Amino acid sequence: MTKSIRKSRGGGIAILGAALFMASTMLTAAPAFSQEMTDVGTPRDQTLIVDMLNARVSNPGTMNPYQQGVTINHGFHQMASALMWDIDTASGKQIPDLAAAMPEPLNDTYTKFRVKLREGLTWSDGKPFTADDVVFTADMISKNDAIAYSAAFNAAIKGFTKVDDHTIEIETTKPTPRLSLVLGSLIYGNPFHVVPKHIWEKEDPATFTNFPPVTISAYKYKSSDPNGSWFLWEKRDDWKNSDVGQIVGEPKAQYVLFRSYGTEEKRVLAMAQNQMDILTDISPESLDILQKQNPKVKAWFGGFPYANLDDPCERGIHFNTSKAPYDKAETRWALALAMNLPQASIATFSGMLRASPLALPPTKVLMDTYHKPMVPWLKEFALADGYKPFDPDYAIKIGEQLRAEGVEAIPTDPDQLRELLGVGWWKFDPDQATKMLEAQGFKKEGGKWMLPDGKPWTINILAPADFEVQSQRLAFAAANEWNAFGIETNVQQMQDGPFFTAENTGNYEVGSYWGASCGIVPDPFVRLEGWHKDYVRPNGTAASSNQGRYVDEVLSAKIDTLRSIPADDPQIVPLGTEMLKDLVKGLPSIEMFGTSKFVPVNETYWKNYPSADNYYEGPWWWWSNFKFIAAKVEPNKG
Repeated sequence: MTKSIRKSRGGGIAILGAALFMASTMLTAAPAFSQEMTDVGTPRDQTLIVDMLNARVSNPGTMNPYQQGVTINHGFHQMASALMWDIDTASGKQIPDLAAAMPEPLNDTYTKFRVKLREGLTWSDGKPFTADDVVFTADMISKNDAIAYSAAFNAAIKGFTKVDDHTIEIETTKPTPRLSLVLGSLIYGNPFHVVPKHIWEKEDPATFTNFPPVTISAYKYKSSDPNGSWFLWEKRDDWKNSDVGQIVGEPKAQYVLFRSYGTEEKRVLAMAQNQMDILTDISPESLDILQKQNPKVKAWFGGFPYANLDDPCERGIHFNTSKAPYDKAETRWALALAMNLPQASIATFSGMLRASPLALPPTKVLMDTYHKPMVPWLKEFALADGYKPFDPDYAIKIGEQLRAEGVEAIPTDPDQLRELLGVGWWKFDPDQATKMLEAQGFKKEGGKWMLPDGKPWTINILAPADFEVQSQRLAFAAANEWNAFGIETNVQQMQDGPFFTAENTGNYEVGSYWGASCGIVPDPFVRLEGWHKDYVRPNGTAASSNQGRYVDEVLSAKIDTLRSIPADDPQIVPLGTEMLKDLVKGLPSIEMFGTSKFVPVNETYWKNYPSADNYYEGPWWWWSNFKFIAAKVEPNKG
């Protein structure tokens, strides 16, 4: 790859490189033989092995998607479950999944809809899928306060009614022209998971483990590690009775094994040894070494920037705005201006990141729709004291720095640099940050900042542990910046279950993750709607959205308007632009970068993965639509 990448991790990369060098002596250029077996007892050439997004699962005997703290990213979400509507990321359009078509409005106010369900589907135990399952699921959610999703569901949905075995009618509590977004996937998935009535009607949904699960898609549960490090899914004999069977056809892999090898070094080593076919996030340094050791490993691009830069969720530092001192916009703005973003970018992912000052990711579509048109406003935007914080030359500065460090293929044209690295970001101005903090009563003593009450100011950044590597590394980069500014800052890493529980219940002050800052199409509803004050819950109570407990009356009023108009209304982009301005002013989160996904694939056993040159889907192995990608992956016989 590049000189700067090879240098950036020092001894850790040298150790990883040595381990991979030894591993490479075990690799062969010849095709794998069919008699090779995985360590879980399946034929290797019939098993697609996928890295688990959230690393080892702490509660492997629970697959209840309605229980707080339960993750389903180890295959249930991607291969075995199905949503009412899913997403084709190549086109950016939703597709019917359990539903047979998009919702049909029954009135002009978008409060009543008819939905046809897909016929011929069966659960993995052979029972037919019908409207009874869908209506039962809706009733179960609405009547159980112990389900965290219940409050959000009841705020949007008045009720489901069965018309016949494959038709339902849905009534909403308010005009809902985007019903398919409320109950279907546009990005990662959706909290509305239809469950089999004949199983769940006998159970308490708040305590039911749902293990082993009865599934609706093309794969069923086969076995798993009691310690939560792997989960094996087997293709159903009756795969034709699944959504994947009807929409795509027969999946080629007999088994899909979701597996966690632990640390990034171990995960990379596993792929080098052909024990992994698909990886979730790794660092650019690891990709560099991995590709040198295994020529069958491919990135999204064949050259710089290697990663897919159009992930629909961006990364940054998010706040629980109900907790002091992060309840004041002035504090949050001071922390942003104390951040040297070029340095944070290089520390996080060797500078291979596209900056974003807005609460929507800098994908190509959204940059053209929002980021670029908003640059004139960003340049003129001023804080209360008249200070203008926007720096439109961020990309030029970091581009020069990367070239100086030996990174190849960095454009010199300013417009091309902004296209690659972002339209701009906030100035690095510790003096202005100091001025703003002192105006609020903060004081600096002995080079360390004190809170207005005189106590030492300590920031603990909640961060993922061994998953979401960009957010994990960004937390340490932010901590370095704030420590240099004089705020004692630590990083607290958590495994997936505790992490998401803390985020949802407000058991944090500062966190490194994506929060509400996602988007894939110009209509910003799917994530900006989540900033509404209606979602705010007391700390200690799970919130389905707005986990930052942010209250902005003006923004919420605009969200009310957004909720009432369809996705193709001409007001959409102007309204979205105004909402983004409100989020800049209040800065409930410090948005920093679009997500660069270094998610390599191994073509030793399988081929026809999506890539920049084969863009039938994005590389989102952890989304609900992965089952459609997996069905198109083919055995590599040569």
